[in-house]
Amino acid sequence: MADSTTVSNYPNLEKYMKLPQKGKIMAEYVWIDGTNGVRSKSKTLFKPVSSPDELPEWNFDGSSTGQAPGDNSDVYIRPVAIFPDPFRLEPNIIVMCETWDPDGSPNKFNYRHDAARLMEANKHHELWFGLEQEYTLLGIDDRPYGWPKNGFPGAQGPYYCGVGTGRTFCRDIVEAHYKACMYAGVNIAGTNAEVMPAQWEYQVGPCEGIELGDHLWMSRFLLARVAEEFGAKVSFAPKPIPGDWNGAGLHTNVSSAEMRKDGGMKHIEAAMKKLEGRHVDHIAVYGEGNADRLTGKHETGSMDKFTWGVADRGASVRIPRQCAREGKGYFEDRRPASNADPYQITGIIVETIYGGLPEEKMDKE
Repeated sequence: MADSTTVSNYPNLEKYMKLPQKGKIMAEYVWIDGTNGVRSKSKTLFKPVSSPDELPEWNFDGSSTGQAPGDNSDVYIRPVAIFPDPFRLEPNIIVMCETWDPDGSPNKFNYRHDAARLMEANKHHELWFGLEQEYTLLGIDDRPYGWPKNGFPGAQGPYYCGVGTGRTFCRDIVEAHYKACMYAGVNIAGTNAEVMPAQWEYQVGPCEGIELGDHLWMSRFLLARVAEEFGAKVSFAPKPIPGDWNGAGLHTNVSSAEMRKDGGMKHIEAAMKKLEGRHVDHIAVYGEGNADRLTGKHETGSMDKFTWGVADRGASVRIPRQCAREGKGYFEDRRPASNADPYQITGIIVETIYGGLPEEKMDKE
């Protein structure tokens, strides 16, 4: 598919993948690095495991991932979630991890820890999240896949949910990723081509509490691995191409037990007031480069002002028309950029609506 030297040579690889493992298991430890990307390395296990608690803590060189200085470079990775491995197949596993410093405190890029505390403290609200991950597929020249080498494709219009040559690009990657997520147990809800050519979206959720962040990050890891085999790059840039082209977001759908009950609209409207009061705080953690996307054009609200409305895709937050009609349901925060951290997004939404937590006392070495 791609003019790249990194394309996987599967016919050669296949004969090795079929070799017996003699009772051992390959575990791929995955963590989030200091650039908001994913890293991984493999560990051999000598017996099956059914819980993250059964897996050993490990470490890596944080000075090579932007997470620690060279003179104190060890960063520890603690397993928090297990997924079946769609590349090596079962019984092999992929392990989502948190990053921790040697003194026993969360690494500064470990946003999961505080988010998990917030979710646990508010679990009686039964918070559901569903995130819509947009992304752009690029060639090795960093141009969107399928675009002319020295020009631009036709104007936006025929590409959204498009079908057919000239309307869609790299569907093989999208289909492979979809199946990989299903095999891994990632709660992927669907996928579709987006407004800009070579731009796609998939949805993860609904998931309750911290599970959403785990599943979204694992889906990103799987997408990077699938694209690697096809020799393509994945961009989560919120405005990958300047000009009259749609950006890429991470629209965040939120619902609580109170919002889902009859009369729940009053709880949704109360949440709008709280979100408006912390608009600047939310924008600060809703992704880098978001100012290029949140211009009030191309189905976005203005970065400088909080707005909400029913069925309004030009607002900061949209209330689906069906929810307004039924008087209950959920809301969609359209502000997060495609490169935002789902732990930070869901964490600050819970904090804004239900309040923060006292500072945690850590037993440091």
